[in-house]
Amino acid sequence: MNYIVFDLEWNQAADLKAKQENNLTFEIIEIGAVKLNEKKEQTDDFHELIKPQVFHKMNQVTGELIHIKMEQLEGCRSFPDVAADFVKWCGNDFVFCTWGNLDITELQRNMDYYKMTPVSQKTIKYLDIQKLFSIAFEDKKSRRTLQYAVDFLDIRKEVAFHRAYADAYYTAQVIKNIHDDSVFRNYSFDTYCLPRNKSEEIRILFDDYSKYISREFPDKIAAMEDKEVVSVRCYICGKKTKKKIPWFTNNGKNYYTIVNCEQHGALKGKIRLRKSLKHNKTYVVKTMRQASPEVICDIINKKRQVRESRKEKRKKL
Repeated sequence: MNYIVFDLEWNQAADLKAKQENNLTFEIIEIGAVKLNEKKEQTDDFHELIKPQVFHKMNQVTGELIHIKMEQLEGCRSFPDVAADFVKWCGNDFVFCTWGNLDITELQRNMDYYKMTPVSQKTIKYLDIQKLFSIAFEDKKSRRTLQYAVDFLDIRKEVAFHRAYADAYYTAQVIKNIHDDSVFRNYSFDTYCLPRNKSEEIRILFDDYSKYISREFPDKIAAMEDKEVVSVRCYICGKKTKKKIPWFTNNGKNYYTIVNCEQHGALKGKIRLRKSLKHNKTYVVKTMRQASPEVICDIINKKRQVRESRKEKRKKL
């Protein structure tokens, strides 16, 4: 298996009129990538600028950040040609690696815009190196810039940041500095293409929590009526649990619960209700993890605030 470490640069509307006239928010104008083998050795690279077809003026902020002028793109090939070659270059047995969680979504969105054959019909499993850097070297929660990681690891800076190939190259160097192979078990999932049915839903167990990504539902009510969505079985042993705090929401988007497993103690469940990018329907991301006394206290406080807010609303009626 190869690691395809890639980065994109994109342009966006330079003014409100251009934004309103187009349904593509970000137009990819550069693809840069590095291919690593199973030993994380670089075996190949890919880099190409792309001639824009949607936005013909460079957004000022974008231009200042990536230092690309429209004149440099005039003689370049179109996105469908470059993207097709990039996908072919990736091969068959690979995993995408990116810094952050935007590039795979925008690659698929641009391919859809040009009605290209998708990279995958299923939810794409990939490695978010920004997240892995935090797991390997920090607190698992912080999300640092690529330049911060390069400085932290004392990686030699040979070219400027914020160009597709340079950022892909530096991301690959960060990968090479993560020597604990267990870190690479922490996959991410790009949800531009969601599970199409129940059998494709994502159920994955990490070292200290579980994640479930559902298929699409017509709306929030349908999602919260689904048995698997609201299931609170222990993610470690699979046994039934006892509810201490039933599912509740403090904002209509996130739901919380505290349950107890006889063997593994208190567990926290969290449901995030999200809108799918392609169909504007509802899907669910649910996580389950063991809950410390501090976490339980936080959930109790959230529940109390919800009750107090409801009481205040009733008084005003």
